[in-house]
Amino acid sequence: MSEALYNAAILRLKLAGETAHRLPAADGSATRVSPVCGSKIIADVAVGPDGQIAAAALDATKACTLGQASAAVVMERAPGMDAATLTATRAALADFLGSRAESAPEGWAMFAPARAHRARYPSILLALDAVLAALAEAGQVAA
Repeated sequence: MSEALYNAAILRLKLAGETAHRLPAADGSATRVSPVCGSKIIADVAVGPDGQIAAAALDATKACTLGQASAAVVMERAPGMDAATLTATRAALADFLGSRAESAPEGWAMFAPARAHRARYPSILLALDAVLAALAEAGQVAA
């Protein structure tokens, strides 16, 4: 792997993502495992009456560096989003990684070096997939 892939921003986020965070009273929980590298992320969400995420917590202790960094971004950015907004963010990030979009969704630009490493996309998207699955378990479906 290129050193540029693991830039300073990614490594700082990894430190935040390598600690297990869980919600004691989650409305929905889900586990997702990357078929590519075996990274595992457990997501918990609490949903407000408006359908927005009131709190999100992720256990990414068994994820790779990119998965842990992505989990840190998701924990920071997901509160206040609803399922449709999170789905749109995931689609925009996938488009950015796949070079179908020029700019990353807000807060995700540090993953630009991964655009050259297609096999790493699932690791970066894993935290979003886990939160979306937790939202589905909580009865929240993207509109």
